[in-house]
Amino acid sequence: MRVAIAVLATGLSAALPAQWIKQPSLGIPRTADGKPNLTAPAPHTADGKPDLSGMWQISLGAGYIANLATDLKAEDVRPWAAALYKERSENLGKDDPWTVQCQPLGTRHVTNGGTAKILQTPAEIAILYEDLAYRQIHMDGRALPKDPNPTFMGYSVGHWDGDTLVVESIGFKDTTWLDMGGHPHSEDLRMTERFHRRDFGHMDLEVTFNDPKAYARPWTVKNTINLVPDTELLEYVCAENERDRAHLVGRTAKEREVKVAPEILQKYVGTYEVFAANTSGGVVRRFTVTLDGEQLFLEIGGHGKAPMFPLSETTFSPRYLGTYEFVKDAQGVVTHMIAYSTEGDLNAVRRR
Repeated sequence: MRVAIAVLATGLSAALPAQWIKQPSLGIPRTADGKPNLTAPAPHTADGKPDLSGMWQISLGAGYIANLATDLKAEDVRPWAAALYKERSENLGKDDPWTVQCQPLGTRHVTNGGTAKILQTPAEIAILYEDLAYRQIHMDGRALPKDPNPTFMGYSVGHWDGDTLVVESIGFKDTTWLDMGGHPHSEDLRMTERFHRRDFGHMDLEVTFNDPKAYARPWTVKNTINLVPDTELLEYVCAENERDRAHLVGRTAKEREVKVAPEILQKYVGTYEVFAANTSGGVVRRFTVTLDGEQLFLEIGGHGKAPMFPLSETTFSPRYLGTYEFVKDAQGVVTHMIAYSTEGDLNAVRRR
């Protein structure tokens, strides 16, 4: 989201200085060349607690954003939740209340908050998001409400477990989705987050989801989130999606009829790599395509798998993660995969 907004902003050069897109942050340790020293020790507040303040890129990883339940087995998902997820994901999220109705992301802010600012005081921690949503984490010892009126962002209380911030949240509206694929949750959902700032620029994040009405067991997703220094929040407002709702059709009737035989899908299985354009030639992006039965899955960088739905025999979409086309040579051997996105297309070479 932030990338797309930044691209649009390049045409408004006169406004950029007022938006503080490139604003040196005060109090940041720096290397001899003036760059932020992201491996410096983690800061602490006056009372000795870890200081989590700053701008952070909050995400549990692309695959989990698309399919948060990727680590669960089929029997771990209640039948009603599995059926609803299947309907939503196979339609490429055309009824997503966030993209269609401009409703708040709700629970998805926890797993994919994008660029967000954490403000910390002894009694309360606030997280501000670029879409004007916010979270309040109360640190004053209060208990969670016993019978909360469900809201988009829920209710959160926190405490310190050594150098780790533990946040308990409940009271989320059941109209929000857990991921871009459309996994549902009930109003009994309870989320537990653990934030551990291991150095100045990196923070370990664990999120545990517990919703017995929708899932047979709790599960935990982990990732490292990174500090985003020398910048500020860039406002994003969803204002016109409702007007365009009629044009969102998910997969067309023709696309929904596409069936790709397992023996063809098997030819797409493998690891695909995008190499740097400079002389170093290092791998800058790695995609892993796997097959489970008759379903292809896409994994990016080892953070969750997203189901890929066929638009044709060679083109697939996991919705949030773009569209992918498998390319064959004259002998019918898959040589590479093209990843199409609004930020630019990538040619990913298949490893032999």
